[in-house]
Amino acid sequence: MTPTDFFASLWDRYTQVTPQAHSIQQLFKQQGETVLNDHVAFRTFNNSPISLEKLEPQLEALGYQAYGAFVFESKHLKARCYKHTTEVDSPKIFLSELLVEELPPICQEIIGRYVAQIPTDAVQTPAIFWAGKLWETPTQADYLALAEHSEYAAWLSTMGLQANHFTVSINHLQHLTTIEDVNALLEKEGYALNQVGGVIKGSPESCLEQSSTMADKIDYTFADGSQKIIPSCFYEFARRHPMANGVLFDSFIEGNADKIFDSTSNK
Repeated sequence: MTPTDFFASLWDRYTQVTPQAHSIQQLFKQQGETVLNDHVAFRTFNNSPISLEKLEPQLEALGYQAYGAFVFESKHLKARCYKHTTEVDSPKIFLSELLVEELPPICQEIIGRYVAQIPTDAVQTPAIFWAGKLWETPTQADYLALAEHSEYAAWLSTMGLQANHFTVSINHLQHLTTIEDVNALLEKEGYALNQVGGVIKGSPESCLEQSSTMADKIDYTFADGSQKIIPSCFYEFARRHPMANGVLFDSFIEGNADKIFDSTSNK
């Protein structure tokens, strides 16, 4: 599988539950823009058949290589980022995993039941990245118990393994050249933006500015037959700036990413 095919398949699955992403991309095209992706992000469980360690070889098979590691203590996460070794315009990948053992026992028990249902050989091809849920649909009681302690865990229990968000590269836009331009257009069109820590996360001085929409909502039917409106996925926007040596910053900043995670908050 080529990276082009990989991201095309991801986009197809992603836009099924994130219709705003397709609409926003069309909006940008109406402004005369060509939209390129800065990065795509995924969420998963550690100590499972789909842990970061198990998934990483599939990224390497696509030509990707890890180049950064991150820890999010308050959210009980760790993450790595990857970039393609030869194709410079291929989107970066941000892969995070939940440190389940750091959550309360009730969450560990619930997640343990999900993980036990995942085939030990689940990771065979890059298609695992749009496999979705690899366990039975949770009950609403389980979902709410997870949400009390970890929004990330609750989201993952319902959405499974798929692109959590795509990210527009503002650096490749011709007319909307600042993150303020992008945010103003989105707000004018009625899109809700993540306000945690301010609409813009980061600064030119930190070499990375990011903003994001709040996740789309879907009407989800739980295993017990109850229904609830829950978050699906969101769309992000990134503007990268040169470092002191003149080279464009190509990694991620924990403080920014920590707030971007809240784009799937159900509050």
